[in-house]
Amino acid sequence: MDSSSDTVLPAAAPDDEVTGLPGVVDQVALARLYGEPLFAMPQDLYIPPDALEVFLEAFEGPLDLLLYLIRKQNFNILDIPMAAVTRQYLVYVDEIRTRNLELAAEYLLMAAMLIEIKSRMLLPPKKTAEGEEAEDPRAELVRRLLEYEQMKAAAFHLNEMPQLGRDVLRAQVYIEQSLQPRFPDVDINDLQEAWRDILRRAKLIQHHKISREELSVREHMSMVLKKLQGRKFVGFEDLFDPSKGVPVLIVTFIATLELAKETLIELTQAEAYAPIYVRLAYQPA
Repeated sequence: MDSSSDTVLPAAAPDDEVTGLPGVVDQVALARLYGEPLFAMPQDLYIPPDALEVFLEAFEGPLDLLLYLIRKQNFNILDIPMAAVTRQYLVYVDEIRTRNLELAAEYLLMAAMLIEIKSRMLLPPKKTAEGEEAEDPRAELVRRLLEYEQMKAAAFHLNEMPQLGRDVLRAQVYIEQSLQPRFPDVDINDLQEAWRDILRRAKLIQHHKISREELSVREHMSMVLKKLQGRKFVGFEDLFDPSKGVPVLIVTFIATLELAKETLIELTQAEAYAPIYVRLAYQPA
């Protein structure tokens, strides 16, 4: 064997069956692909153009972008330099048109409005029919920007408030109850109020024994006639005896009315508000 043709090759390190690492140990892996180390960049690697995008500023709409351009350069929002703002706005719109045409549609509408305002400002101002000067072409845009800025500030303040689940978590405490519960002590004022309430309820529940007394209207009619016999006039109040109670007074009054109804007695009065007198309707000869 020709010794010149013999080539001495370094022995490759055997794979470690325990760790699963490759035999190459003098290189550093660039990355791992599906758990396997990658020691060289693939030659056929394709990276799409839109795979990596860097957004320096994120805007929520055309008004947000316009307000950002004005505040960034300390422009007076009541006196917007339309030429400079429009130029900067169109640069940003041209940038997003190359990436997202659907997103750029809304911004293009605002760009057309800015160009229109800029064109109207180049024309000489016209007076209205009343002789007053026409409104500033930027007035409507300024109103929209001020309203948007107020709403954005309000949304920022609302977002700064603590929110459940984001800033504040609901605490849950589990208290183990003892086997012998301890009841609170009773205050003397509460005990007095409870006793007064019992007395008030006791007064509402009272028993009354009602006895029935039979009174005859005919019998009292006879009694009234006896009082009138032999007397010319008798005062109306003299027919009643208050000491016998209200039931007797009522029956006596009914008896008097029945006698007057049957024309057995007469009720007379000299004048209005004068005393009332009672007499028999007939007088014996």
